[in-house]
Amino acid sequence: MSYSYVSHLECPKCQAVLEVTEVQQLCACGSPLLVRYDLEKVKEHVSKESIGRRPTSLWRYHELLPVSAKENIVTLGEGWTPLEKMPQLGKHYQLSNLYIKDEGIIPTGSFKTRGASVGISKAKELGVKQLAMPTNGNAGAAWALYAAKANIKATIVMPVDAPAITRKEVFISGGDLHLVDGLISDAGKIVGKLVADKGVYDASTLKEPYRIEGKKTMGYEIVEQFGWNVPDVILYPTGGGVGIIGIYKALKEMQELGWISDNKLPRLVAVQAEGCSPIVEAWKNGETESAFFENSETCAFGINVPKALGDFLVLESLYHTNGCAIAVSETELLTAQKLVAELEGNFICPEGAATFAAAEKLRKEGWIKEEEVVVCLNTGAGIKYPETVELANIPTLQPGEFIER
Repeated sequence: MSYSYVSHLECPKCQAVLEVTEVQQLCACGSPLLVRYDLEKVKEHVSKESIGRRPTSLWRYHELLPVSAKENIVTLGEGWTPLEKMPQLGKHYQLSNLYIKDEGIIPTGSFKTRGASVGISKAKELGVKQLAMPTNGNAGAAWALYAAKANIKATIVMPVDAPAITRKEVFISGGDLHLVDGLISDAGKIVGKLVADKGVYDASTLKEPYRIEGKKTMGYEIVEQFGWNVPDVILYPTGGGVGIIGIYKALKEMQELGWISDNKLPRLVAVQAEGCSPIVEAWKNGETESAFFENSETCAFGINVPKALGDFLVLESLYHTNGCAIAVSETELLTAQKLVAELEGNFICPEGAATFAAAEKLRKEGWIKEEEVVVCLNTGAGIKYPETVELANIPTLQPGEFIER
């Protein structure tokens, strides 16, 4: 039995077919590429039951991941993050089946780890010696740390006001860190010039095909953790959109494999901040691509992406699952962040908090019904964003002083 049944790369726009054994970036038409598998062979050799007996890592799905040889796997034990019911918060929101998929409980503290593990593993298999990428923080941190383990040089460019801890993660890993006084789009232009001038491997979002394959394992895990059943709604904080694209891809693969029903997919929800909501605006207008969102700003730094390369794939996932896109305010997401911690004990990142704020809004609007099974993705650990929490009215005691309240 093969370690992987990866077949080829396919362009979702022009249907071009490319080899997985060579370095590939974007299609000649400019579109991101998607990885395809021989699903008939997967059906023949792999079952849901056999997967259930494997170690709890995202590599339990290795036949449906793009790395052909096990010795090329670069892992820190990532995957199989908690999927937990939130009864107190659910009661507050009038949602009787509210769940969190907590990606903060993972090496490097964010869901970017999944893409880094699979992306770096495939880069190693392809013989890559140096990669470069723009990032809002967590992706650069994850890729720098995994690149260090794989002995690949990582050149990371991020906005100067990216979360401090992510800059330190890149630095301590020996990554080649550069800061830009601007947005991730400005960092992207700098990386693009380096790639063009030096021929460095471009690990930018969706400019290599394999990050999405790591992210899609969130979809496989959610379904497996529900006993191979699908929830009604999955809410995802959407910047570059790789996670929601990956989850949709996983769902479609599981349908083709016969692991889930052809009759039902979860309604996917792309959650954005009001200060940066290009996908929301495009969805409202029934568009297939988004426009660049001018002067974007939000404390949920990971979703401050004015224009996503894969926006057409994000919108496709929403339209094909009868999902939607919704924006929340800074006040709403910060209120949700505090409420999740107070009622359930989860200190989540602001991007993850946006999904809970969105769930509350959609419940009030009646788009989500009280009894539906709802999964909110928390994409990172709240402790990586200490600046989002302001301490107020904290009493200072003198030594030996008693607390009288």
